[in-house]
Formats: sequence, C-alpha cells, structure tokens
Amino acid sequence: MCGIIGYIGAKPAFPILLSGLKRMEYRGYDSFGFRVLDQNKEPFYYKKTGKISLAAPELLTMNVEGNIGHAHTRWATHGGVTDCNAHPHLDCRGGISVVHNGIIENYKDLKEELRREGHLFVSQTDTEVIAHLIEKFFDGNLECAVKKAISYLRGTYGIVVISKDDPNKIVAARSGSPLLIGVGKDEFLVASDPAAVIANTKKVLYLNEGEVATITPENYFIFTERQPHEIEWNVEDVEKGSYPHFMLKEIMEQPNSLQNSLRGRLVVEEGRTQLGGLKSVEERLREIDRMYIVACGTARYAGLVAEYMFEEYAGITTKVDAASEFRYRKSTMDRKSAVLAISQSGETADTLAALRDAKSRGILTLGITNVVDSTQARETDAGVYNHAGPEIGVASTKAFTSQLEVLALMALYLGRQRQLSNVMGQRIAAELAAIPDLVARTLKCDPLVKELAAKYKKCDNMIYLGRKYNYPIAMEGALKIKELAYIHAEGVAAGELKHGPIALIEDGFPVVAICPSDSVYEKMISNIMELKARGAKVLAIATEGNEEIAQIVDDVIYIPKTLEMLTPILSVIPLQLFAYHVAVARGSDVDKPRNLAKSVTVE
Repeated sequence: MCGIIGYIGAKPAFPILLSGLKRMEYRGYDSFGFRVLDQNKEPFYYKKTGKISLAAPELLTMNVEGNIGHAHTRWATHGGVTDCNAHPHLDCRGGISVVHNGIIENYKDLKEELRREGHLFVSQTDTEVIAHLIEKFFDGNLECAVKKAISYLRGTYGIVVISKDDPNKIVAARSGSPLLIGVGKDEFLVASDPAAVIANTKKVLYLNEGEVATITPENYFIFTERQPHEIEWNVEDVEKGSYPHFMLKEIMEQPNSLQNSLRGRLVVEEGRTQLGGLKSVEERLREIDRMYIVACGTARYAGLVAEYMFEEYAGITTKVDAASEFRYRKSTMDRKSAVLAISQSGETADTLAALRDAKSRGILTLGITNVVDSTQARETDAGVYNHAGPEIGVASTKAFTSQLEVLALMALYLGRQRQLSNVMGQRIAAELAAIPDLVARTLKCDPLVKELAAKYKKCDNMIYLGRKYNYPIAMEGALKIKELAYIHAEGVAAGELKHGPIALIEDGFPVVAICPSDSVYEKMISNIMELKARGAKVLAIATEGNEEIAQIVDDVIYIPKTLEMLTPILSVIPLQLFAYHVAVARGSDVDKPRNLAKSVTVE
C-alpha cells in the first residue's frame, strides 16, 4: 500500500528519491520521509505528515548531500498519521534505517521481547520493530543482520535498509510485498513500483518471494541470478501532461489502452483469438468444465461480467469469489477446474493468497494482470497481460475496461475450443476489433456528463441499477461514486428492486439505470417505470437511436450499439466520467481518495 524507493550511485540521491516519491504518491499519501547518507556528514533525516506533492517545492530548496538513501510515502496501518509514525524508522542508535511496506503480524511479541532487552521505541508502528531486530543482530555486516532479522518476522514485508555503519550498500528483502531493482548506468534503484524508477532506467528486475538483495554502487547481488527486463512504457505515461488529474487522462486514454490490449490477438476472418500466454496450457484448458474467478474490488466486477461471458459462449460453469473469502470456503474444485486471478497490479495480497491456495491443491491457475513480471504473473501456470499501460489514479478506469476486453478475448478463446461456431466467433471478433473506436465515440459524452454532474452533485445517496451483463457495471458505477465523491451508493440487480431497495425511493431520489437495447431492455423499462411512479429522478445509460427512453427518464446518456456481451466496456465509460465530474464539483481529490491506496498489498 505504501511507496518505497532507494538509490545508490554517482548522482545526488535526494532529488531522485523525491522525484520517485512524487510518482508513487498514489500508493500512499498520509505522510512521507527520507534518509540520505553522506560519508562526511551526519545522515539527513526528514519525515512529515501530509502529501509529498504539496511539500515538494520546499523540499527542492534543501541542500542534501549524499549518494545513498531511501524514502517512503505512507498509507497508515499501525499507528495514526503522525510525523513520528512516518517512515523511515531507526534503531536505538540512529544508525540503521528501515522503510517498509506490509504488515508484521507478530510485531507486538517481538516488541515486548526487544523492550526487555533494553530497546527503546518511539512510534506505534510495526515497522520500527524491524529496525531494532536488525540492530540486535548487526555486527558490521548489514545483509547478514537483515537475513537474521527477517527470519523472526511473521507477515508480509518489502523492506529497504541502509546503515551509516555499513554505508556503501542497500539491503532489500521481500515476502508478500513487491520490490524491484532498477538497473541504470552507474546507478541502481530499488522500489515498490516501476513508476518510481522509470525516469532513470527502464531495466528492472523483480525480487521473488523470500529473496534478499544487496546493492552496492558497482553491482547488485541476489540469491537467484536472473536478467532484468525492460519496462514497456515511458516516463510520459506516468505524468498528467495537460490533464488536471491522472484519472481524467486515463479515462481519455481508453481507446489506446484497449487497442493495445487487442493488438496481435484477434484473427477476425477466422473468428478466433490467439493468446500466447495460454499456449502452454491449451490442452488442459480444453478439459475444464468449471472456472473459479478470484479478484478484489473493481477487478471482481470484471470477473462478474466474465461469469456471463464464459457460461454463455464457452459453456463453462463459472463462479466469482471475493479473493479475501475464497480460502475460507470448502471448495469443490477438482482436476476439471481452473482458477482465474484478476489483479491490475499482480500484487494484490488477498488475490495472491487465493491463487496459492488453489496451486497447493493442484488446480490449474490462470491470471490477468497489467504488470509484466509481477508476482501473480510469475506464480500462475499461464495468463494474459492487459498491456493497458500504467494507471496512476487510485480509482481504476482503463485497467478495468482492459480487463473486460481481455476476458472477452478469453471467452472467445475458450468458446472456440468448444461449441462456439465460426460464424459467431467472427461476429465477436469483429465487434471486439471495433471497441476502441466505439469507446472514442462514447467519450464524446464528456461535456454532457459534466453538466449532469453539476445537477446531481448534492446527492447524499444513489442507486445504480442494471441487469445481466450490466448488473456488475451498476456495482462498479456505485463503487466509483463512493470512492471519489464520498456519496453513499448501491449497485442493485434490477430484478431485486421490489425485494427491498425500492423502500428507499421517494420524491427526487436519484437512480442511475443502465439500460442498453439488449435482451433485458424491456425488463429494465418496467423497473424504471416503477421508480418513476414513486418519484425517483432517473439518469439512464441507453443505446444511440433509442428515442423512447428520453420520454421516460429525466436524463439520458447515449452509448453506441455493440454486441450485448461487450456493452459493459461502453456503459461504464459515462459512469467513470460521472463519478469524476461529481467528485471534482464536490471538491474531492479524485486521484487520491481518502483512506484508499492503489495497490492493496496487505490482507
């Protein structure tokens, strides 16, 4: 959940650390801190509550010398948001400095034991325990002390450690929380996110589970020798450019991100898709008759759309679980089952835990992720990358639509392995190929959505309504308005309206109804009429050319016509824009919503 960066090389460390933190602030923005070592001076040590982006102008005026250091931007777990609880954390003598992402589950027991040994603690965090444990074992060699200390830790961690008493190195270790090494020219970086290093190098190497790395000005050393790979994107991809917010930039990038997700994967004339990431398990996939999808938050809603796709077009019984609940159910999985994990970052802790549980039972594991060489990508048997490019806004937009698109590609792939005809395959493939252009058309609704946002911005409660493929989109729309504008909203299956939620409806109650011209259109109109009879104010998402609905509802936003299974990719676009503009109108920080962080790397 937090952002980590370390630097060692020939350049001054502080400007690089500051730049890296600014690029990672979406991972945590409660507080931040730095530690920089200089052979001729006492270490520079600074930490403070608040956002790094607001403090950056003042920090840039500081004259900080030294070529080795680390920094951290925090999303609080243990201990409140205070200067003292911010990272880095030090040992008793102030020699050893630790930044940490994750949760140490046994920190209380360790803290009591260390206190009895005479260690003094100044914060409420679990992280400070790590610094004192390393101090306990330190005899002049930092990596040996770190290795001994982490053997006592239970939980998850990605740590980067420096010491003024062993000053020419950085030691990094990971267990359940991602870390990568950036390999530059006469310099090395270590970070929790490639966004932090992209300005210096595109060559990165992710640490595997349980690995410890020692990084010096000349080289890096890991227990398992591996070659770095190149990041696919550029520094411009993690900057806002002319947009006021990352979220709006990423919404508007969706025609390109969706085109990238499709590139080289469709054979329209043959009605099929080629997914190289599934080639190694192709024969095994032919045998499965049950799919379990595990994911969290927005990614789970993508999975719920896929539930309809896989059953309708591939004939595979599909069940979607919140990854955090998957391990706690008695499962009926067998050799004809597969588990599909969906995660934007590929580092979502609950999703990885569910994945590992499935692997321990010998079940085929598949993955969809946007990050090459992420933990999920390395641990699944096979999978498909999104190739959507980096997403900085905490509330997912382009990663979500690319997940929907990749899931549609998988549905076509699995369907053609089974009973799906060549004719239907050609139709799906052709409609998929058209999606980027249809999304570009949909985005032209932005001025209208901005007007409607001004109309609805004072709402305190909302209901989002959908059926079949668009029921998960109703839940996603409600989630977005909650995340960004802090408006209480529920995504409701339209058929369930009379079974309770309609009790909330009174004069002026706002309802967003996703109502494309599809197989359940008439049912949705009936639901809308029930709402209007009770005074609801209805904003509909409808298909272009449908003039009837404009006579029924209060407001309507139109999307182009497409195949029913692909309507979610289009219908979610106005909901993303609506949540964005309502949040801006209400004065919210849309890129960094309160209490949220981009990558949830702790359970």
